[in-house]
Amino acid sequence: MPQSVKEVLIPLQSAHEAMTLMGQGDRHLKHLRRLLSAQIVARGQEIRIQGSPEEVEFGERVIRDLVALVRQGAEIDQNTLEQAVSLAQGGGTLTQSTTPQDMGEINLPGRLKPKTAGQTRYVEAIVHNDITFGIGPAGTGKTYLAVALAVAFFKAKKIKRIILTRPAVEAGEKLGYLPGDLQAKIDPYLRPLYDALFDMIDAERFEHYLQSGVIEVAPLAFMRGRTLNDAFIILDEAQNTTPEQMKMFLTRMGFNSRVVITGDVTQIDLPKAQKSGLIEAMRILKDIEGIAMIYFRESDVVRHPLVARIVKAYELSEHNPESS
Repeated sequence: MPQSVKEVLIPLQSAHEAMTLMGQGDRHLKHLRRLLSAQIVARGQEIRIQGSPEEVEFGERVIRDLVALVRQGAEIDQNTLEQAVSLAQGGGTLTQSTTPQDMGEINLPGRLKPKTAGQTRYVEAIVHNDITFGIGPAGTGKTYLAVALAVAFFKAKKIKRIILTRPAVEAGEKLGYLPGDLQAKIDPYLRPLYDALFDMIDAERFEHYLQSGVIEVAPLAFMRGRTLNDAFIILDEAQNTTPEQMKMFLTRMGFNSRVVITGDVTQIDLPKAQKSGLIEAMRILKDIEGIAMIYFRESDVVRHPLVARIVKAYELSEHNPESS
């Protein structure tokens, strides 16, 4: 007796949606046919899936997941198709939202704990949101806590790698005049990120992670053209990004990733006429669900008590430049 054949039709909302899903020249459709056992046929604004009940059920799950992703405004590539199939095999989806309960217990390294109300809000925001902005003065622990959470997520097996990046603004054309190879030239700009990691991971293990690509510390320019999945990504000194650089960075985020962006809008080193990508992002993204913006105050400064007083003094001086 011949095996029963099942057929399912999935309607699409527009020609644009069909084009995004199927790809230019149907390249996504062709790759899906290689990944799925069911027969996949696209005609106009409709997808037909044929095959055994099991094949069709699995294919429908994958394609409906991809359709939902497209409707959220995401771009589709070959890696996305493969991830959709892989997740469906385990009963998951690309569009499944991650809830705090899904995160399990996240423990900061050592005895590290938030020391102020602002730091507590910041840690909670990073755990609960895909993208978190930490904005405020020096000494508030923005970068240090972000690195600590990256290590915590890694140890809890929530992500597979840690990526730390900074714009090397002061370098510019002068970079070529510095001694040494490229790594030697850029290391001074990345040193604060290394310092935070050294406090949390022993030197031998850190070197192993660095060599194997589990930990990557690189200038912002090295992020271009990449999609970063299963990663905890930190952009430090974000006030020194241009709007174009900030958009480029934000669109590197892949599936199952956390992004933390830190910066101090009072310490912008860009040319006077150049807009800060951080300030523009704060304006454009302030109401986007899944993005948290935490603002630190001088009361959140946790370095030597004099640091908080210095920060406050400079703020007063900026507001009353003639008072001195």
